[in-house]
Amino acid sequence: MKVSVIAGIPGSGSTTVLTKALEALDYVHVNYGDVMLEIAQKEGLVEDRDSLRKLSPDVQKEIQKNAAKSIREMSEDNNIIVDTHCTIKTPAGFLPGLPKWVLDELQPDIFILIEADSDEILMRRLNDKTRTRDMEKISDIQLHQEMNRSMSMAYAALTGATVKIIENHDNRLEEPVENMINTLK
Repeated sequence: MKVSVIAGIPGSGSTTVLTKALEALDYVHVNYGDVMLEIAQKEGLVEDRDSLRKLSPDVQKEIQKNAAKSIREMSEDNNIIVDTHCTIKTPAGFLPGLPKWVLDELQPDIFILIEADSDEILMRRLNDKTRTRDMEKISDIQLHQEMNRSMSMAYAALTGATVKIIENHDNRLEEPVENMINTLK
């Protein structure tokens, strides 16, 4: 069975593309953060997702590692697609979404990046009234996508996985969905 990772910066449409593609794929969708939360709640460490980041770094690392191990075990019986972030933009800079200790446990087969033009992402963010997002310039959005590309190639070098970039442009959802389906079949 396969472990595939899908990632895209906020506004890229990765969730939209994934949701539509899963209608035609035999994959179990796993949100990495949800698995971490479930583990931390079972251990009585947190009540909600926002509390995860307030745990000590050592505890967070152990939860990350256990989440990866849990996902890898799920892949013994099912194809898994992990919805996560390649990089996390913080005020102090970019953090890897999948540190080495996670990759060692997870051992993914492919990384799929969903991308769009920076101006499309900016407009999607501005029009999304369901989320409160930080305002970013187009150059900041482009940099984040470039960091995702760089990080996904580093992840691939560490795991032997491949990297696939799928473009998701406005009013053309069927194209990235079909591309993802064909990639994962």
